[in-house]
Amino acid sequence: METLSVALTVAVLVLAVVALAALVVVVRRSGGQLMRLSAPSPEQIAEAHAELEQARREAAEIRAKAEADAGEQQRRSEALTESATRLRRETEEEGQVLKNELKEHRTDLERRESRLSEREQRLDEEARRQVERARKLAETETQLADRRVELDQVEEERMAILSRVAGLTADQAKAELVKEIENQAKREAALIVREIESEARREGEKRACKIVTLAVQRVATEQTAESVVSVLHLPGDEMKGRIIGREGRNIRAFESTTGVNLIIDDTPEAVLLSCFDPVRRETARLTLEKLVLDGRIHPQRIEEAYERSKAEVQELCGRAGEDALVELGITDMHPELVMLLGQLRYRTSYGQNVLKHLIESAHIAGIMAAELRLNSDLVKRCALLHDIGKALTHEVEGSHALIGAEIARRYGEHEDVVHAIEAHHNEVEVRTVEAVLTQAADAISGSRPGARRESLEAYVKRLERLEEIAQSYEGVDKVFAMQAGREIRVMVRPDAVDDIQAQVIARDVAKQVEEELTYPGQIRITVVRESRATEFAR
Repeated sequence: METLSVALTVAVLVLAVVALAALVVVVRRSGGQLMRLSAPSPEQIAEAHAELEQARREAAEIRAKAEADAGEQQRRSEALTESATRLRRETEEEGQVLKNELKEHRTDLERRESRLSEREQRLDEEARRQVERARKLAETETQLADRRVELDQVEEERMAILSRVAGLTADQAKAELVKEIENQAKREAALIVREIESEARREGEKRACKIVTLAVQRVATEQTAESVVSVLHLPGDEMKGRIIGREGRNIRAFESTTGVNLIIDDTPEAVLLSCFDPVRRETARLTLEKLVLDGRIHPQRIEEAYERSKAEVQELCGRAGEDALVELGITDMHPELVMLLGQLRYRTSYGQNVLKHLIESAHIAGIMAAELRLNSDLVKRCALLHDIGKALTHEVEGSHALIGAEIARRYGEHEDVVHAIEAHHNEVEVRTVEAVLTQAADAISGSRPGARRESLEAYVKRLERLEEIAQSYEGVDKVFAMQAGREIRVMVRPDAVDDIQAQVIARDVAKQVEEELTYPGQIRITVVRESRATEFAR
């Protein structure tokens, strides 16, 4: 740093000397000119002054430049000094960091060497233990071999003693043992087979209940409201006289032509048509309705209106049969069968419309067939046609199941369909799954709540008899008929009836109900035995 300062000072002095020398040269030049001129002119004087002034300016510029150079050199010197100081400080810091890292590495190496030495000691100990264990295993194997030899000798002696005592050789004893094991295996196999059969039966009943429940839940139909009497409203009571006619001529002609009883009583603006043949009753109702609208009522008009109404009912029957097929998605059926299906629109069974019952049964059977991965179209066809014989039961004697089977066979239905129709009331032994599903669908549709009507008196008597049957057993405390007679709750005294006896009572009640009563569907018998233990804390 001192050398740099001296250099800068020398440079400044050199620049100053150069500037003075230049000034002296200028002055001398000017003085020489002055000396050569004896009488300088004002222009020369001014020029001399200008040159002098210019020389001064140049000298000043040189001096300023020298000073600037000196300042720049000073700044560079200071920057160099600062850089040297910073480099020295950074070098010292880096050296300290390197010293610290070297110290840490030395410490880590020492720690690793310590762990390695400990691990080597542990491995040496483990090797010594393995050697000791191998030596002990070898000794144990030697002892086991000796013991095995001793056991073989003992076994031979024991077999010899057993042979002498039992009088059997080893082969004979082995044969007896094999025979005993075979018998035991057969008994165990029989038990396993019985258990599997029981499990399959329980699983089958559970799955059947599930399938039937799903089918019932997915079918929603109306309750029955059918009757054997039709009511026709009249525009006025004076129309009753015209219907009766002079001396009852019109009413007699109407009844003889239609085969329906016409009841005219004090009911205002209404007459009743009574007939157990619903097709004839509907034909008569349409005939009377046409006569009332026309206003002209006499025997000839009655016959004409009856013929037109008869043709209209036939058309309605055909349309009803076609609508049923469209609803179920069934095609390719003989037109006569379609017409017979349509006629069932006007027939009832215990108050349930037969055509609606067939459609409902077909839906239920199709759902159950789909659950069982069967041909749902074939099962639907069986269920739809199973009561087709009811359309002719008043014309042909015999069971409607057998009549329906004969009709289906005559019109080219499949043999499985014919068998399902003739077997749905067990008049023919059931041989196919389709027949079983048809029976189940028929029972579900006929026994569901609200499907069929029965008289109040018969209903009350059945409920009373159910309670009497259950009450007649010993140990029964209370009996309740529930769910419209489809379930019986039997309360027994726990001190008189145990759990096994409760099961016996439930089975006996169910058997007696099956033997004595006639009912749709099934009746559940539930025996309830409640045990209570009561103590008092004092």
